[in-house]
This record gives sequence, structure tokens and C-alpha cells, in this order.
Amino acid sequence: MILTVTLNTALDVTYTVADLVPHGSHRVSDVIERPGGKGVNVARVLAELGHRTVVTGFAGGRTGALVRELLAPLGPEDALVPVAGDTRRTVTVVERSSGRATRLDEPGPEVGPAEWAALLHTYEELLGGATAVALCGSLPPGIHVGAYAELVRRARAAGIPVLLDTGGEPLRRGMAARPDLAKPNADELARLTGSREPLRAARDARRRGARSVVASLGAEGLVAATEEGTWRAVPPSVVRGNPTGAGDSAVAGLLSGFAEGLAWPERLARAVALSAATVLAPAAGEFDADAYAELLPRVGVEPLTSAL
Repeated sequence: MILTVTLNTALDVTYTVADLVPHGSHRVSDVIERPGGKGVNVARVLAELGHRTVVTGFAGGRTGALVRELLAPLGPEDALVPVAGDTRRTVTVVERSSGRATRLDEPGPEVGPAEWAALLHTYEELLGGATAVALCGSLPPGIHVGAYAELVRRARAAGIPVLLDTGGEPLRRGMAARPDLAKPNADELARLTGSREPLRAARDARRRGARSVVASLGAEGLVAATEEGTWRAVPPSVVRGNPTGAGDSAVAGLLSGFAEGLAWPERLARAVALSAATVLAPAAGEFDADAYAELLPRVGVEPLTSAL
């Protein structure tokens, strides 16, 4: 079982308009509502790939109830912990003409000490049946900045491989707890290391504690710095669409590849193909299966060095 942790779950709402004009009025042609938050998206993709997944984190209020209702038929098992506050919403506005997306993220509900303690109890119980853990996304108000570092340490103490996908100070502190894999995007990696050169920054990030670092570079693919070597993985062509959730699908590709015992180049190829296929899907947490099958054998994976 792969466990994903989303401390700041969300109801993802996607609007499609012809063009987004500041200060204008817009007619929405399509509305999609999905259970969201980074780890929830990861779990949905993993379930679609055939892996048993369990989702934990927080859900509360009417929005949280809707998130759980929408999640139920999608495959991941629900182990979300209730909170008194209302789960946040994220709103993505996609322009049909260009494929560009504009996103608005609410902050999430305030989480109290008793609710955090309940999450830790649930997490410890779930670790007993986990083969890997993904810690994903932002922190809701009330959660201390070292929360992911604490969850990393608990997973490591249980002997469970752990992936960390967050940013800012939670990423910095989480790295010091020595996750098996960190997956920042280019901006998060630059803020962590001060370098905009992806390979140099990924190597620097490894020295801060993670065993492996895979950096998302958007349409340019991924750079990986691991104990076994470094690689660059690039899609065969640029795809146009809604990029929301593409990084989450990359995480699902990396985790599923790990669970299946794939070598690093195969894991990276899967991550890039899933990421691109998600851009072609209508909402985060989904991917175009036909596009994925067509893209996967065409992803280019190039070794940059034999080892670090």
C-alpha cells in the first residue's frame, strides 16, 4: 500500500473560459469539481495505474464532506482525519484559446493541537501497512513549520521509504530529516539552494539531506540527482493544456516506478509521460491514458554523470 499525506486537502474547481480578461465578465463553458490537494491527486493517479493507495490528511465542514464524497468512487481509500474548520477550495481558470491556467488557492482551515495529534495517531497506524509514503503540498494554518520533518522522521523510524513534495521552510526543514526522495519544482529548488541551474541545485539539495532529488522543470521535463547517478528526462514535444497537477502525476510516476522495482531511467520516463498526459486531461489528478501510452516510449532520458 502506498500512503499519501495531504495536510491541506482541497476541493479543486476548474472553470473553462474562452479568454481570461482582467476586470472583465466571463461566461464559463465548463465546470469541473474534483477532490484535490497534491497528495490526493497523487493517490488518484496511482489508483488509476493499479496501485492500492490510502489518503490521509485533514477534511472538514461541508467542503470536506464533498471532497470525501467525490473521492469515494475514484479508487484511493479514505483515511482523512476530521477537523472543525471547512476544507479549502482551489479555483483554476483555464483559457480555451491558449490553454493558460490561472489558479487561486484558499489558505485552508485552522488545525488545532488535538486535530494534529489525531493525524499523528492515524499516520502511525497506517505506516504499519505502507510500502512507501508521499508527503505533499502546503501546510494549513495552525500546523507548525516542521510538520513534514516530523512525519519524515516517523516514516524513517518505521523503515518506510518517504517522498517529500513541498516548498519553502517546510521543504528546508523536511530535507534535514533525510527523506528518501524530494521532488521540488524549479522555483522551490531555487529558493532552497539559491541556484537556478537545475543540476547544480539538485546536487546542492541532496547535500542538505535527501538521498535523491528530482526537480520538475515544467515543459522541459525533470532532472534527477541520486546515489546511483544523475539524469535529465525530457518529453518528446511540448504539449498544450492545463498544467495543474502535472507535478503530482510526476510524483505518482516516481512512486509507482519505485513500487514496481523499475530502474531510475524508467521511473523518470514514466514520471515525464504521466506529467505531459496530465496537461492534456481536463483536471488535476487525471491523465489522458492514450497520450500516456503514446508518450512513454518517446521520452528521452540522458545520463549526465555516472554517479554523484
